[in-house]
Amino acid sequence: MSKLFVGIDVSLKGNSVRCLDANGDTVRKFSVPNTVDGASVLVDNLVELAAQHSMQQVVLGMEATSNYGYHLTAFCQNSEKLAPFSPQIHVLNPRTVNNFKKSYNDLPKNDDIDAWVIADKLRFGRLPEEVFMDERFLALQRLTRTRFHLAQTIAREKTYFLNNLFLKFSSLRQEKIFSDPFGATAMAVVEEFYSPDEIAAMPLEELVSFLREKSKNRLVDAEGVAKALQKAARSSYRLSKSLADPVNACLATSISVIRALQSELKRLDKLIAQHLEAFPQTLTSIKGVGPVYAAGILAEIGDISRFKNQKALAKYAGLVWNEHQSGQWKAQDTPRVRSGNKYLRYYLVEAANLVRVHDQEYREFYQAKYNEARTHKHKRALVLTARKLVRLVFALLRSNQLYTPRKKGD
Repeated sequence: MSKLFVGIDVSLKGNSVRCLDANGDTVRKFSVPNTVDGASVLVDNLVELAAQHSMQQVVLGMEATSNYGYHLTAFCQNSEKLAPFSPQIHVLNPRTVNNFKKSYNDLPKNDDIDAWVIADKLRFGRLPEEVFMDERFLALQRLTRTRFHLAQTIAREKTYFLNNLFLKFSSLRQEKIFSDPFGATAMAVVEEFYSPDEIAAMPLEELVSFLREKSKNRLVDAEGVAKALQKAARSSYRLSKSLADPVNACLATSISVIRALQSELKRLDKLIAQHLEAFPQTLTSIKGVGPVYAAGILAEIGDISRFKNQKALAKYAGLVWNEHQSGQWKAQDTPRVRSGNKYLRYYLVEAANLVRVHDQEYREFYQAKYNEARTHKHKRALVLTARKLVRLVFALLRSNQLYTPRKKGD
């Protein structure tokens, strides 16, 4: 089948296009604005070229550039003019395109050359899965990707908060006095005491009463926590008065931001759970995989029939490892490939972290991998557990059956 390979360098305002034949020869290059009219001009050019050169199929490719390519992708996929040429559309990882470009010496960096590199990559093959544009899944995907963004933003804000906390109360930052440094009791300590001096000078009974009130009597050992707090207060650095007010203001701002984001996260979780009800799925039969993580996984996978086996799904998620071997030598630690769908990988890893708590088989697997790892034990074991979870996810989506966990002794 003769094919027309179309590389598109997408940007906010315009798209550079390079069209190659099977021999790698340029048959046309042009630019169009990133608008509906520009997309129409693009399609007209492709239809004309395909007919002129007796091409039977049009293969389009572009780099993943946030949402800039979404409308163009949907326009081409739904175009009746392009339909006779069975268009295939691929979104390529920028890292993959950049590495492919390195095989050519001294190529300049401009939009036209980038479009040519993408087209040539399409011509060589070994491409990712075609773009999946089912609007039901895309609607769910908007919600789950926004949740991913919120979760990452909260994590960054918490890190920023802890950096400022060290300035105000260095030993509280260093010691693990509270099981959750962002719990209500820990936040009350940071918000309601101006400096460590106030905690150090406070009578122990009053501090214990304060902790019990803020924790609603949930602290197991309020007196022990109070003593640890006073010890930490005495060993902490002191800030000058000129710096204490700004640091307290920064901490208060971070706390407000974290609480607002967490509130939005809860609201979004409810909305995601509601949207998931429209999808027949059995992922939530896995204990530990709630509607949010199930939705995150399902939204990125889409139609499971796109993947021929669980290995293809794992590769799509970026949960594969490259072998590093030469002669008789083989590396003990192999790096995970730096590609794949980061959203799918995130939801698989987060789900695996809960599944290992509730499911014996996954708990034992995690522990075995944890014991084998020499460094970053939790992270390595968890990612490998997520890889194991891929097999189960693939099987459940293919069969649409409920998950039956392995019983103890099986």
